[in-house]
Amino acid sequence: MRILLTGGAGFIGSHLAGFLLARGCDVVCMDNFITGSPENIAPLRAHRGFAFVQQDVTSHIAIDGPLDWVLHLASPASPRDYLEFPIQTLKVGALGTHNALGVAKAKRASFFLASTSEVYGDPLVHPQREEYWGNVNPVGPRGVYDEAKRFAEAMTMAYHRTHGVSTRIVRIFNCHGPQMRLNDGRAIPAFMTQALRGEPVTVFGDGSQTRSFQYVDDLIDGIWRLMNSQITEPVNVGNPQEMTLLDLAKRIIRLAASRSEIVFQPLPVDDPKVRQPDITRARTVLGWEPRVETDEGLRRTLAWFRTKV
Repeated sequence: MRILLTGGAGFIGSHLAGFLLARGCDVVCMDNFITGSPENIAPLRAHRGFAFVQQDVTSHIAIDGPLDWVLHLASPASPRDYLEFPIQTLKVGALGTHNALGVAKAKRASFFLASTSEVYGDPLVHPQREEYWGNVNPVGPRGVYDEAKRFAEAMTMAYHRTHGVSTRIVRIFNCHGPQMRLNDGRAIPAFMTQALRGEPVTVFGDGSQTRSFQYVDDLIDGIWRLMNSQITEPVNVGNPQEMTLLDLAKRIIRLAASRSEIVFQPLPVDDPKVRQPDITRARTVLGWEPRVETDEGLRRTLAWFRTKV
């Protein structure tokens, strides 16, 4: 297969590119490095099936030759990123998705959208199942990311219904692993960096808000299984093992053998109070569920952070 992968120099995109190359696929990686990194794809450049195009996907996309898939992962994905780049986040969700779908339609390729659990907003239904429409503040600071992804899902389904494009939508819940940025701003990079440096570990609010963390290898397996399915409805891919952020901070301090203390800061605006995927659809249709135990995944991620801090 020949695949166009937008956002391929990002954390998840670079893992996915390596996975696909290992399975004999040719990968055209597209990224503008606004949040991705050349370092993430450096080991892939020597692979004969790998090609790189530095481009913002909100501009017209022109790819020579046939394509079997367009995998659209491009987007700022952490609160720090989309608060710094709000307009770019909206544009990549709208114009970027439109351009990527246009390529898929023109090449008669299948289209894969990397969506997010953030489409559920600050949920009033718990755990979150795919039928839930969400509780999103469209004018709040996080709305630029939430609504960009919700719009991207709507446009993906419109191309599927109107033009017959074969589409898949994955809703990704919190994910971690090697190649995350130290200054990513999300909980795991922040906690690990602070703990390894012996600095105070910063928890927002009282730490009672919950998240569900999956290791990147499990996510990539879920994406691959979804690509090889015929399901067009959104599918949650995440670890249903829910924990508080305070518990996460304590786990990371313990695993890092750190003497860091925990300090508390005010909760950001519209920060979700709970987050836990209902993965019944993934289990039933894809035969997928996370296999990497939570502490084991944290150990693997922590080992990589030790090489960078």
